[in-house]
Amino acid sequence: MKNKEEFLISITTDSDKYAFCARMMSVTDPWITLGMNYEQCLSAFTGSCKEIYIIETGNDIAGFVILQTCGTFSGYIQTICIDEAHRGKGLGKKLLAFCEERIHKFSPNVFICVSSFNKGAIKLYYEFGFRLIGELDNFVKEGFTELLLRKTIGPRVGYRMEVK
Repeated sequence: MKNKEEFLISITTDSDKYAFCARMMSVTDPWITLGMNYEQCLSAFTGSCKEIYIIETGNDIAGFVILQTCGTFSGYIQTICIDEAHRGKGLGKKLLAFCEERIHKFSPNVFICVSSFNKGAIKLYYEFGFRLIGELDNFVKEGFTELLLRKTIGPRVGYRMEVK
């Protein structure tokens, strides 16, 4: 029996793939609990300083990640989502490892927010080495708290960025 699923992570600027990923988001938690509809999820893909990567298994988009690559919190994993049919197969860990490697090319810090009710994701992020640096009450939606997590290999000052 095959334990490890074959996967490919690639950057995309394809609006059809954004639409597919936004639909994936809108029908899963934490976005359901936070009341985020399809249009709100789709808006997460717009704006400057974003890189969107998809993770594919076979012909399926199994998940995606949106990275913020500039600004004070450059290295911020804005959104990460694995389709429910592909969860529990290690793809989230693979995508997190990819994000860390990509971010460390320009920042020593990897940031992520997670809803305080999203216990499975919190467990995964802590196991991956993230640490709590703050709580953001009513950040996404009234009555909900987001946890700001950070994984670091050093301070920003003096960090040697990889030159392309």
